[in-house]
Amino acid sequence: MKYVVVLGDGMADRPVPELGNRTPLQAAHKPNIDSLAKTGFLGMVQTVPTGMKPGSDTANLAAMGYDPRVCYTGRSPLEAVSMGIKLKDTDVTYRCNLVTLGEGGLGRGIMKDYSSGEITTAESRELVTFLAEKLNEEGFNLYPGVSYRHCLVWDGGSTNVTLTPPHDILGKNTADYLPKGEGAERLLKLMRDSEKLLRDHPVNAARRAAGKNTADSLWAWGEGTKPAIQSFRELRGLNGAVISAVDLLKGIGISAGMESIDVEGATGTLTTNFSGKAEAAIDAFRRGADFVFIHMEAPDECGHQADIEGKVRSIELIDEKVVGRLLKELPAVCGEFSMLVMPDHPTPIEIRTHSGDPVPFMIWRSGRDCGNGAERYDEAAAEATGVFVPSGAELMDRFLGK
Repeated sequence: MKYVVVLGDGMADRPVPELGNRTPLQAAHKPNIDSLAKTGFLGMVQTVPTGMKPGSDTANLAAMGYDPRVCYTGRSPLEAVSMGIKLKDTDVTYRCNLVTLGEGGLGRGIMKDYSSGEITTAESRELVTFLAEKLNEEGFNLYPGVSYRHCLVWDGGSTNVTLTPPHDILGKNTADYLPKGEGAERLLKLMRDSEKLLRDHPVNAARRAAGKNTADSLWAWGEGTKPAIQSFRELRGLNGAVISAVDLLKGIGISAGMESIDVEGATGTLTTNFSGKAEAAIDAFRRGADFVFIHMEAPDECGHQADIEGKVRSIELIDEKVVGRLLKELPAVCGEFSMLVMPDHPTPIEIRTHSGDPVPFMIWRSGRDCGNGAERYDEAAAEATGVFVPSGAELMDRFLGK
């Protein structure tokens, strides 16, 4: 038996008035996934442990079968691993977004855009490399990442600091969410210095002239220390691979000793190469993988942007380009296989950020009828089964037949 997880980041939602009080999962045309629901096993799962923040870090660790309460050391260290940064035990890492600020700037204006208009990797690399040349010091270093997502490594830094994800404060005054606590002064200085240096940079001048959101400042958050994740093979006895456009998931995979597969044209947005991700998964199975985790960021990004049409479309593309392709190709490649379809967490359009609510899952096995009464896959259908799984680790046990 081979196993494939199809995970739409932030795919779950709440009823949306503009969709006739349906969720995006209910509104989306997804014939492949819905056809599987008739013989699949549906339910709800609590991916985010009680008391933990509902981030893609904790939720995806859970979706991969880990207990975040045991292995989670912060978000940015996982991203640092993906970026090839060698961390010491004394290092503390921080995610640094390039953000767009409202009039008045840092500490006065609002958080207008957590992604600087989904700035391209080429543009952001030029900006962060420039900032690194100006601001890096011994034991305090910026590293460029993908699109708006970058990394600061501070040797001897502090995790006893209050930092807020920028996607949690869209439209809110940044003055209320600046760093507080141990190490806050130095992080705030980095953010303020970056604001001054970025203001007249040619990349921002060109984006301004084109009517695009500018990269006005770095915003630090997601602090953490060197990861300590058990090998997936040791934990589950399977050879695994992760396919994702974002450093967080790549870092989880690498930290777990799994193969991290890069796909050309994978962007983490609605324009990502969905077909390429499906093909990469099929190829991984051809090369001997037992377990492939396919992560799609697009529904989450659309949820943060309150892009209702985009979120529905992202689900439809996952159904057509990924699930449809897998169903067509995998029988010849794998013989028997099982598929788990799920989000990591909800990213409701209503609040434009993550929620810790349970999410719907579907386990489907080729050639078997394990249906439990559902006719389609969505939040209401999964909840109506009455099945509730209290953790991602227990869901993975069920998926793998343990």
